[in-house]
Amino acid sequence: MDAVARTAPLRRRLLVTIAGITAVAVVLLIIPLAVAVQRLYRNEAVTKLERDATRVAATAPDDEARHPRPIRLPEGLNERLRVGIYGIDGTLLTGEGPPYSAAARRARDGRLHQRDEHGRLVVTAPIPSDEGVTSVARVGMPERVVARRTERAWGVMAAFALLIIGLAAFVARYQSRRLARPLERLTAAAQALGDGDFTVRARSSGVLEADEAGRALEVTARRLGSMLDRERAFSADVSHQLRTPLTGLLLGLESALERPGADLEAAVRTAVRRGEHLRDIIDDLLSLARDAGPNRGPLDVPGMLEELRLRSPAGRPLEVAARGPLPEVHASASAVRQILAVLLDNAQVHGAGRITVEASDIGGGLAIDVSDEGPGVTETEDIFARRHSGGAGSPDGSDPGAGHGIGLALARALAEAEGGRLVLRRPSPPIFTLLLPAYEPPAEPDEGAA
Repeated sequence: MDAVARTAPLRRRLLVTIAGITAVAVVLLIIPLAVAVQRLYRNEAVTKLERDATRVAATAPDDEARHPRPIRLPEGLNERLRVGIYGIDGTLLTGEGPPYSAAARRARDGRLHQRDEHGRLVVTAPIPSDEGVTSVARVGMPERVVARRTERAWGVMAAFALLIIGLAAFVARYQSRRLARPLERLTAAAQALGDGDFTVRARSSGVLEADEAGRALEVTARRLGSMLDRERAFSADVSHQLRTPLTGLLLGLESALERPGADLEAAVRTAVRRGEHLRDIIDDLLSLARDAGPNRGPLDVPGMLEELRLRSPAGRPLEVAARGPLPEVHASASAVRQILAVLLDNAQVHGAGRITVEASDIGGGLAIDVSDEGPGVTETEDIFARRHSGGAGSPDGSDPGAGHGIGLALARALAEAEGGRLVLRRPSPPIFTLLLPAYEPPAEPDEGAA
């Protein structure tokens, strides 16, 4: 629970990640750019000062060191410049400036020099004369001028940086919402699926991975819904299949106990036989419930017909026959056994006369016919439709079609699950036919093929 509580939502994570990466990238870009701008403006200012200092040195008298006098400044100089003439020892001779300038003293080597002095950016230039360098022109500009220009550039850069980060945050918020919304819908769909709603449908979001996950969830929901429906139907079918033999077993025992002079030993033997039949039904149904694979083994049709002959219905003649060689069929023996059990029970309860089970080759498949000599069913009645009337026919036998419902529905479902069909070939006298396809071995690969 604590780990879940500490987990940040996807929207926030995407927003923080995208905005954070953009901010880091902008900062890493803007810092060296800011340093470069500062150096650019300073170098530009130094270049202008060197030009002005050279102009001043060119127009200043070369005997300024011997006869100091006010200097005449060239036209076009910046009014914020302070211009002074210094001796080679760095002392002020005339003009504006501090009494002493180290930069002016260094200019006695005949070169231009630049340095910061007293809060000003200073450039000194030697004044040539016949006696060599005897005086120096010093030009200075307040450093705050360059600083203000740099700060203005930095402000513009910071504004652009904030604008970029803001745009990135806006795009990140939009993108995070676009990416998180389909996941949130998937979460809601998964919760609905967990609550038993198998009708969830995923809407297309334009995000490939989310759409694929939505389609997978939709397919899973359909499969779970279909599986749950099959299991509910199977549970009802199992209940029906077990109720009939169990009721017969109990009725036989109760009748033996209540009837005076009843043969208890025969009743017990009958109960044991019915109990074994009930056990076989349970084993078959459990086998069908566990078996979800498509592969089936060979079906022993003669052996299955022999089992039916040994379990002939009490009081009714049963004829079992196999006509000609039978094709090889691969199917679940439990499923086919249950189908035939449903058809025999149906013939015994709702039919009359002789019951016939006949297996034959129909060309490309196997047909097992189960018939009796009863009145059958009406043409319009759908005897394979699932009905839940709970009855097993009218007590007086006047409605031969009543009560088929769930057993025949189970038989048809089992036949279709095995790749076959269960049909009513003739309504009166009734003939039910189970059709199973013949086994076709897989084609062997062509050895000569490349």
